[in-house]
Amino acid sequence: YEFSNGCRTPPWRQVHGEICYLIIEPCDTEPLYITCSTAGVYLNGGITQDGEEKDYERKSDVFKDLDFAVQEEPTSTQKTEHVESVDAEEQGQTRRSYELQEKNVLEKARQQRVQNKPGGRKKSEPSLKWKNLGLASPYESVEDKKPKSHGVNNKAAEKQDKPLRKTTAGGHGAEDFSESSSESEEDEEQPERRPENNTDLPSEYWQIQKLVKYLKGGNQPATIIALCSMRDFNLGQETCQLAIRDVGGLEVLINLLDTEEVKCKIGSLKILKEISRNSQIRRAIADLGGLQTMVKILDSPDKELKCLAAETIANVAKFRRGRRTVRQHGGIKRLVELLDCVPDSATLTEEQERDVEVARCGALALWSCSKSTRNKEAIRKAGGIPLLARLLKSPHENMLIPVVGTLQECASETEGMIEDLVKNLSCDNQELQMHCASAIFKCAEDKSTRDLVRQFGGLKPLVILLKETENKQLLAATTGAIWKCSISMENVVKFQEYKALETLVSLLTRQPEEVLVNVVGALGECAQNPANRAVIRKWGGIEPLVDLLTGTNQALLVNVTKAIGACATETENMAIIDQLDGVRLLWSLLKNPNPDADDRLRRHLAEAIARCCMWGSNKVSFGEAGAVAPLVRYLRSKDALLLLAMMGSTDDVLQEAAAGCVANIRRLALANEKARYG
Repeated sequence: YEFSNGCRTPPWRQVHGEICYLIIEPCDTEPLYITCSTAGVYLNGGITQDGEEKDYERKSDVFKDLDFAVQEEPTSTQKTEHVESVDAEEQGQTRRSYELQEKNVLEKARQQRVQNKPGGRKKSEPSLKWKNLGLASPYESVEDKKPKSHGVNNKAAEKQDKPLRKTTAGGHGAEDFSESSSESEEDEEQPERRPENNTDLPSEYWQIQKLVKYLKGGNQPATIIALCSMRDFNLGQETCQLAIRDVGGLEVLINLLDTEEVKCKIGSLKILKEISRNSQIRRAIADLGGLQTMVKILDSPDKELKCLAAETIANVAKFRRGRRTVRQHGGIKRLVELLDCVPDSATLTEEQERDVEVARCGALALWSCSKSTRNKEAIRKAGGIPLLARLLKSPHENMLIPVVGTLQECASETEGMIEDLVKNLSCDNQELQMHCASAIFKCAEDKSTRDLVRQFGGLKPLVILLKETENKQLLAATTGAIWKCSISMENVVKFQEYKALETLVSLLTRQPEEVLVNVVGALGECAQNPANRAVIRKWGGIEPLVDLLTGTNQALLVNVTKAIGACATETENMAIIDQLDGVRLLWSLLKNPNPDADDRLRRHLAEAIARCCMWGSNKVSFGEAGAVAPLVRYLRSKDALLLLAMMGSTDDVLQEAAAGCVANIRRLALANEKARYG
């Protein structure tokens, strides 16, 4: 009988990776009973139609194909005859010595993995994960013809059973095999912390390994019992997670996902979901092709299965290669399809509640995947943004957090979601508030979005959130949203009404740079209004702004120079700037040869200097300081906002500003000559 996955072996043997059994009848020897598995080809104990468990045991080495198995068969037969000739007592001794030898081989194999680092003398083989990913080299068949390299790998794993061999090849791929640079240069790599000797391992480590052995050899009831027993352990503990991996349990759990037994799949996914929080485990799952199998499960009619698969994908896709694998195997489209539900109904049936849970898990997985630029585009193309926007109407916070988290990564357009984002700014969950403010921050570059935030009453909740000074992530998102919203003068008027400027000025000290960038950006926009420039001065904002000119953060300097330039148009403000040595700091920035200084900094710096030149003897000071030459060099910039061509712009404000800059440069040149020659 051929199962739907193409295997012809019983389900309880498929978990070992066994595909089919062959009987070969040579003309010169006894019939050969062959097992074909994902690990290779080997002789079994002679499986009949009603085969016993011992008949499935491996009786030879594992070979890559039938040719090698048949060539090596006489050696295997001699070994078998020798074993049969001993008496019962010797059999027991042989069995015990075999187990001892197996432990020694396992220990040597572990030590060998540590020694065989890149640059070692041992020739490495390509990892089996390339075959799972469909990226196998076209030269693989040529390399396979070299028995020398194949023999090296088989020798170390000769006494191990099949699942352990496959885990060694896949789960430790980064240690055992040299990989291409594109795959080995992963983010979030963490060194593996292992005890120095086995005596340091807790009892749970060995108990879990015993359960994994039951998983390997048990039938369906035994497998389910072993899975349930395994879940009784604290799978969030690293020791328990690595115990499953070290004995080959990951491969067994992933193989269970290919069976037709739903209970086995559910039990396996519940364990994988917990242990995949470990960065080493999620890489091992990706190496063994687990992500591809989970993506296929997303098509299952069983909703619990889909939920568990999506949650596990959410954990595994937290590193770059995992996210790429999900996209390449059609996972993004399937995850977007999970979002289609009715979340805002007053009363939900039991079936609808399950649909909402499926959507929540799908949003979690999309949130992890959305850290990739290509995945963001794939989510948009699959129609994910409107579905996510619809889920914003859900009353459940555990649904809203992943939904808003995904939206703030992906959304470049409002898609009708601003009203819901504004509504959730007033909830009690700070994480949800942070994601909503961050989404507004990213969308508010668009004028219509800024207008919608004001129309739906979102400006006042943002000002209220400025009081949450302990939560720096929330504060950064809130100040960012206020900054972008203050680009519209109508919003600035509202911020004046809500006394936002006073609070923003108080945040100019003892804050992280990501908060300062947004705070100063908001003050720079608000300072375009003359009344607000006086407010900034009265609340002591000029001094901390000048102090920030000594920093090195380019984004912060861009906003600081813009804010000081706006404030410098007031006589009283200019006097304070001059008194605080702000003029010298401005021209020192002008002469700074930092290659990272971008044109936005140069633009606002030039504007600030131009406004300072309108007062007192600043023109002479800048001339003596040699500010003219750097300003002239700015004219070489490719930024249209810095060129003389701006004077021909159709934008009247821009045209006037450009002409003013040229006029001030001329004044600087004249002042410089006068200072030199009298």
